[in-house]
Amino acid sequence: MGLPVRQQVIYWGIAAAVFLLALWGMGSVLLPCLMGGAIAYFLDPVADRLTRTGMSRAAATTLISLFAVLIFVLLALLVVPMLSRQLVALVNDIPNIFNRLQGFLSARFPQLLEPDSVVQQTLNSIGRTIQSKGGALASSVLSSALSVINAVVFIVVVPVVAFYMLLDWDQMVERIDGWLPRDHQTTIRRLARDIDAALAGFVRGQVSVCLILGTFYSITLMLAGLNFGLVVGAIAGLVTFIPYVGVLIGGSLAIGLALYQF
Repeated sequence: MGLPVRQQVIYWGIAAAVFLLALWGMGSVLLPCLMGGAIAYFLDPVADRLTRTGMSRAAATTLISLFAVLIFVLLALLVVPMLSRQLVALVNDIPNIFNRLQGFLSARFPQLLEPDSVVQQTLNSIGRTIQSKGGALASSVLSSALSVINAVVFIVVVPVVAFYMLLDWDQMVERIDGWLPRDHQTTIRRLARDIDAALAGFVRGQVSVCLILGTFYSITLMLAGLNFGLVVGAIAGLVTFIPYVGVLIGGSLAIGLALYQF
């Protein structure tokens, strides 16, 4: 016979509070595990599909890990340095872009750029600010992005955690399933399946769309000859998950920089 609902609420409430308190206390320690678990969750369907072709779970996990390492090495050697150079060059070139914009507006709309006009003052202020702090801003963004999550965590801990969690993912799910209260196993399993289907569809779908569109934008803009095509493609790909925003931002940046360059 199951416990009364009131006692179950009390016990589960205490367990949830202790769990959240433990997460808060060990946040920095658990970060590699959470990231590794997220990667394993994202790649688990790929491993399951490979195992259905006759491969063992260990072989499928090893193949996925080798492919991921290859992608990481290519990104570290080719994409990241190029992206950094283009970002710094774009920030340093922004004052020239504003000067060209100011010249265009003064030729076409001279009344907007009178010495006391709001447009003139705004453009001058933005230009001085970017010129004085643009380079430092780009360098600080890159350095802070690398310092927030230690490179050692990315290179060593997260891949190792992701590998072993992906290898034992099905066993972990079965073990957790064995912990479920018998009175509520059917309901919890149904809710877990619904949550997994919705969450997996959204997360994997959005990440896949962002990666595909970001890669497509970057390659096509660079092939078109745009100097900062990789930066524009990366920015557009990152915000693609927001409807219409990625297209508007990417299109505006690409068109504006193309007009400036050509």
